[in-house]
Amino acid sequence: MFTALVLNQENKQTIPTIEQLDESQLPNGEVLVAVGYSSLNYKDGLAITGKGKIIRNFPMVPGVDLVGQVLNSEDARYQAGDVVVLTGWGVGENHWGGMAQKARLKADWLVPLSEKLTPKQAMMVGTAGLTAMLCVQALLDAGVQPNDGPVLVTGASGGVGSVAVTLLAQLGYEVVAVTGRPKQNGPLLKTLGASQIIERSTMEEPPRPLEKQCWAGAIDTVGSQVLAKVLSQMNYGGTVAACGLAGGFDLPTTVMPFILRNVRLQGIDSVSCPREKRIAAWEQLASLLPASYFEQACNEITLSETPDFAEKIINGQVSGRTVIKL
Repeated sequence: MFTALVLNQENKQTIPTIEQLDESQLPNGEVLVAVGYSSLNYKDGLAITGKGKIIRNFPMVPGVDLVGQVLNSEDARYQAGDVVVLTGWGVGENHWGGMAQKARLKADWLVPLSEKLTPKQAMMVGTAGLTAMLCVQALLDAGVQPNDGPVLVTGASGGVGSVAVTLLAQLGYEVVAVTGRPKQNGPLLKTLGASQIIERSTMEEPPRPLEKQCWAGAIDTVGSQVLAKVLSQMNYGGTVAACGLAGGFDLPTTVMPFILRNVRLQGIDSVSCPREKRIAAWEQLASLLPASYFEQACNEITLSETPDFAEKIINGQVSGRTVIKL
């Protein structure tokens, strides 16, 4: 028997409960893992509170991230005792996820934990960190250089944003961070490497088709009006890596930034990212993230605290990463 957070649905309401489960109840997969840590992402918050149409089949164990030790494996790539990481692949949405002491998973979804990271550090990175690394890599691939000008990060106090600020600063970029709570989050963001803090409300004003050129690159986790504003302010030839929709999935913009300023909008997906690209990104993260990131940007909670934190994360009341100790 093991402990898990289980989501059920009653009268169209999602009900989270802590339950004792048996291994026989786990879904199919080649690898059985003893989960050490999971993490709480914005998508997890939507799933647990039922405020987003994330889960369609109940009961479900949420948790899009996990790290743990292999108990047994039917796949030759993994042996008992190996430490593995999982992010994405619909786990916690369509397949029981990381908010449980055990998980049975497909071997193709797993990657080995980098020797440079502890299990807890891996979840302090998690899907958010992997996504941030993929965003930064997109800017690098597009040729955005530190001497081209400042790079903007929206939703900077969240999981993806805080890692992106850190990575960009480590690579020598001038980072400008957008947050809805500058007084509360500004000191942390400056510790992580931001040179300037912008109040989110200034980026939520309806943009003109083209505004003053400000940014050589941008990483947007918000979408909607904020992304439209960012696009209107990009330098000629700039690139925006878009990975989130915390502000909405619409995009009220025009073609003007694209056809008059040669702006590139690059979408970033970390859910179905190929395995080899994941392994490379994890190694980059392990090499780039400084000790200060792991000292500053994390909340550690228990499984029983997770439903309360789920409400907080979707209401923008959680800064940095939140890891769940199993």
